[in-house]
Amino acid sequence: MQSPRLVASDVDGTLLGEDGELSDRTRAVVGRMLAGGVPLVLATGRPPRWVPRVCDALGVHPLTVAANGAVLYDAATDRVLATETLDVDALAEVLDGLRAAIPGCGIAVERVGDGAFDRRDQQFVSDPTYVHAYPLPDHRQVVPGELLAEPVVKVLARHPTLDSATMATEARRAVGHLVDITYSASGGLLECAVRGVTKATGLARAAAHHGVDAAGVVAFGDMPNDLAMLAWAGHGVAVANAHPDVLRVADEVTASNLEDGVASVLERWF
Repeated sequence: MQSPRLVASDVDGTLLGEDGELSDRTRAVVGRMLAGGVPLVLATGRPPRWVPRVCDALGVHPLTVAANGAVLYDAATDRVLATETLDVDALAEVLDGLRAAIPGCGIAVERVGDGAFDRRDQQFVSDPTYVHAYPLPDHRQVVPGELLAEPVVKVLARHPTLDSATMATEARRAVGHLVDITYSASGGLLECAVRGVTKATGLARAAAHHGVDAAGVVAFGDMPNDLAMLAWAGHGVAVANAHPDVLRVADEVTASNLEDGVASVLERWF
C-alpha cells in the first residue's frame, strides 16, 4: 500500500504494550506521522472516560471511535460528537434474552454524557451479579430495573467461568437480530451495540470527518471486535498476538504488540 492518508488503531493488545504502556518507538513514529499531516484515529471498545490516559501517553488527543463504534469522541475538546444508542424497549428485550441464553451471567450497561467524565457515576452501571473483567472496576451496582433507566451505547454480559466465543454463539441465537455482538477479551465477556454498529461504521464516520475514504486508511487490530474495521479499511493489519479469526482476515500480520508491531509497519512511511 502507498502511504496512508489516515491511520486507525485499536488500543489494548494492539497499540499498547506490556502493562498497557506505550513504547517510545510507537510514540515517536506517531509523532512523525502527525507532523506529516496524517491523522490518527483511535478505535477502541473502551468508553470515552478510558481514552484520555492513552491520549496523554501519546502526546496527542485524536478523534476516537469508542465503545466499538457506538461513540465518536473528540479527545482534544472532550466532547462526544455522535452516539448510536439502544432504546429502552429494545434494551429490555436484549437483557431478557441474554439472561435466558447465558444462565448465570451478570449484565452491565454503558451510557455516555457530553464529555468523557460527565455524569461519571451514571455511565457504567451493573446488576449485583456482574463480576468485572478488569482490575480497578468503576461500575456502580444498581437493582436490575435501573439498567433500563435510559438508552445505552453498550451492553456487557459477563460470565467468569465461560469463554467469550461460546457466549457469543448463544447470544447471537437469542438476540442477534437486535444487537451486534462481539468481544475484545476471551474470558467470558460480551459487548453488544445497536445492530449494524461496529468499529467499521465508527471509523467510516471518523474518516469522513477527515475527508478520507476507506482506500486511504490503514487499520490495526487484534480481537474479534476489530474484524469489521480491518475488512473496511484499505489495508487491515493484525498484530501477531491477534485472535485466530483476525489473523485469517487481515491483509498483513505484523509483530506482536509487545514487539512494537504497529510501529514497525508505520516506519515504512514515517
